[in-house]
Amino acid sequence: MSRCWLLLLVLVGGCGRAGADRTVLEQVRVRPLEFSVQAEGELRSTRPTPLLVPGALWTARQLNWMLPDGSTVEKGELVARFSAEQSKQDLAQARIDLERNTLARATKQAELDDKSGQLGVDLTQVAVQHAIAARYANAPLEAMARNDILDAVQDVHYLDVRQRILQWREDQSASRGNAELAVLDAQRSSFDTVAKQKQDDLEALELRAPHAGVLMLEKNWSDQLPHVGSSLYAGNSFASLPDLDALEVQLAVPQIEAQGLQVGDTVELHRWGMPAQHVTSRLSWVATAAQPRSNENPVRYLAMKVTVPADVARRYGWVPGQRFVGKIILLHVDKGLSVPNMALSHDGDQSSVEVLDGGHVQTRKLKLGVRGATRTQVLDGLQPGDRVLLAGTAAREAK
Repeated sequence: MSRCWLLLLVLVGGCGRAGADRTVLEQVRVRPLEFSVQAEGELRSTRPTPLLVPGALWTARQLNWMLPDGSTVEKGELVARFSAEQSKQDLAQARIDLERNTLARATKQAELDDKSGQLGVDLTQVAVQHAIAARYANAPLEAMARNDILDAVQDVHYLDVRQRILQWREDQSASRGNAELAVLDAQRSSFDTVAKQKQDDLEALELRAPHAGVLMLEKNWSDQLPHVGSSLYAGNSFASLPDLDALEVQLAVPQIEAQGLQVGDTVELHRWGMPAQHVTSRLSWVATAAQPRSNENPVRYLAMKVTVPADVARRYGWVPGQRFVGKIILLHVDKGLSVPNMALSHDGDQSSVEVLDGGHVQTRKLKLGVRGATRTQVLDGLQPGDRVLLAGTAAREAK
């Protein structure tokens, strides 16, 4: 049993006063100090290649087959196969619309040709009648009766008007017909575009790996991984292929234990359940605020990242998705002084402890170093052998 605890037993057990029974002391002594925080996290890649559901954006897909999560794939290897029943129906409808458009245009063209032909016949007939009427209208009085000549003059005027009307109808018919054909051509172009899109959509039902790597499935908005039979939409994230030369572990520490953590702190990492596979690295990033990890658990955690050397990951065969345990070293010195956090009092920027000296309680102002979860490093203000008051009502009253 250490000298510290022997002193504590003597003071607590040997004191006859009731108030002194509640006094708890700790004797300060030089010792090796190590403050650390335990954390768990997951290995991830900093440069993953996203794999999106193939096809036009927001096109419905159904997953028919896929490789298991964590599978090793080669470049060009089939990762997943989808079906698109809605696209099949849309393509069939687009082809029907194209056939209907073709028939409608052919019918409209025949109507325009018939109408144009009839107007041509009418114009020819009027032209012949106009020539005859003009000939009689200019005949001398000796050749024909006066009444016949007057009728011929009236016929010329009528045929002139009729000829202009037929020419106007011919122009209007051609213009209106071209407009109607243009509408049908525009509809055909739209139907043809839809058919081409749906055809391309049906040709994009396979997802292949752009390069070698490890397949990591991505969770959707409801925190569910893709599975065979699930409905997906083209353009959404399906999985990723991490770059195995750029790995990091994202750790999570409860907020209450995350005091003093900062970028650059040493971290000892090992794979969960395999302490022999270990590496020492440093914190590369620390979140500015703690957040809950799920709606069911209100406890807030502070997220942080640790870079993993690529050669170590290759040596142990580490791949993204594996769980890791991290020991974050806040302080490690061979010799130092420390006090329990419960013994500290704070007044603004000043920190102090109460020391029992000759039966009297004295307040010592301290210069502190690193603060751990239960103890704090003391840089100045205490000497080895000082007896720090942890708790004691009687001692405080004596002061």
